Amino acid sequence: MLPDDFVDLATLPALRFAIGYATPSNFTGAPLPGYDTAGAWLHRSAADALARVLERLARERLTLVVYDAYRPLRATEAMVAWCAAHGREDLFDGWIGRTSRHHHGVAIDVGLAWRESGAPLPMGGAWDAFGPESHFEGAVGAARANRRALRAAMVAEGFAPYWREWWHFERPTTPLPPARDAPYR
Repeated sequence: MLPDDFVDLATLPALRFAIGYATPSNFTGAPLPGYDTAGAWLHRSAADALARVLERLARERLTLVVYDAYRPLRATEAMVAWCAAHGREDLFDGWIGRTSRHHHGVAIDVGLAWRESGAPLPMGGAWDAFGPESHFEGAVGAARANRRALRAAMVAEGFAPYWREWWHFERPTTPLPPARDAPYR
């Protein structure tokens, strides 16, 4: 059930979705708990800013593809357990957090796509990858230009980028909404 003060991003025009945690197409190789269906929600403060990003990108015939938005707490707990079970504690060094602003509905993972076709633009590396190619400056040519265009549009509407993941942006919100564990159903 959609939490109070949250927006279902499916109501925003022209957004594309590739919710990797609802499928095996993520670093764990399995759907994560809390993603019974593919969904993307944000706290209203972040969703309103995202709507402005979409308006800005529409001028360039672009839109966003959403990989993850609000994330139930149980999903992050499963990520942490996977890291421990697979000897990947190294991922706790800046990749996988025990807590996340995703739980509060003010963080989103996105890439760029063509508005008309929905075809993703090259970003120089996969979402949910853990290596230098995921760093903002870890791409060259068209992919680097696309990363810069994505960052410029998001920052212009108040989102803060994370240097280590070209796809991750957070909306500073005061007060921070409470962390939640409502599943997508």
